Amino acid sequence: MIITKTPFRMSFFGGGTDMESFFKKNSGSVISTTFDKYCYVNVRHLPRFFDYSTELSYSKTERVTNIDDIQHPAIRNAMKMLDMHEIRLTYEADLPARSGLGTSSSFAVGMLNAFYALKGKYASKRQLADEAVYLERILCGEAGGWQDQIAASFGGFNRINFNADGYEVLPIIISPERKRQLNNNLMMFFTGFTRFSSDIQKTNKLDEKSKEKQLKQMLELVDRAEMILTDKTRNLDDFGRLLDVTWKLKRKTGSAVSTDSIDELYNRGLEAGALGGKLLGAGGGGFLVFYVQPEKQEAVRCAMHNLMYIPFKFEDGGTQVIYYGPEAYEPLKNE
Repeated sequence: MIITKTPFRMSFFGGGTDMESFFKKNSGSVISTTFDKYCYVNVRHLPRFFDYSTELSYSKTERVTNIDDIQHPAIRNAMKMLDMHEIRLTYEADLPARSGLGTSSSFAVGMLNAFYALKGKYASKRQLADEAVYLERILCGEAGGWQDQIAASFGGFNRINFNADGYEVLPIIISPERKRQLNNNLMMFFTGFTRFSSDIQKTNKLDEKSKEKQLKQMLELVDRAEMILTDKTRNLDDFGRLLDVTWKLKRKTGSAVSTDSIDELYNRGLEAGALGGKLLGAGGGGFLVFYVQPEKQEAVRCAMHNLMYIPFKFEDGGTQVIYYGPEAYEPLKNE
């Protein structure tokens, strides 16, 4: 039996510039962090006592004898890609899917990590990120960027740069005290709205020229945000104010990014004292994060009284195998 633990991520700046269609032409960059909310993938070989050979448990349960009959596209394609057979897979998570935290990519990374471990093989963080991108974007044909898979694999508070040759992961150099202050000044709320990121991305392909212009402006903010974080003479509150700038640019990249309800919630947070914030992920719903000075946080919580408040801490580990129980397995001769 193998159990993997893979963090979710929140992206602060540059989201959208990690789309291959954009960064192959313009380069791209994001600032993001993983945090202490996780998905867990439990995989073992299924004993041959049943009239099915594969059992999957996520938001639904599937029992099949033929891999092609698996309805979950990521599991079906990953099993084919890594030649997996006769497994029982269980997925659990601390937060709901389709909520803007890279949940599907964290699952993809955690699943691949578990599959390799079940085979007794080591996979590096870069290999897991690359193969998760290939799985979701090519094999499953889902629209989206690359940052989620990379963040889930590597973990930590990073700047991820993209260009025609690939990507690089650069840790943000920030003192523990300043990083802790940033963490303490961020407040996250669940709006209750969920959506498929790939659907949002497809909807947002309506006006490519206008979107590219906005993304270039959002890309410029990445350097400014990193400078605020790394220069200890700068007021960290400027990070919050810059979040407001990037969110207003993000809203212009597509009609499905925000809704009247989201806009009303965001404005309510600012009126209560937040310096800035953004909707996490591609848009359309999920989690709102605000930058709020400590003395204003109670007012913001009161303003968001009808939303669930989610405390969190930054994490640095990325995906990891937390239980490794090797199994003797001999595939059937017809496999």
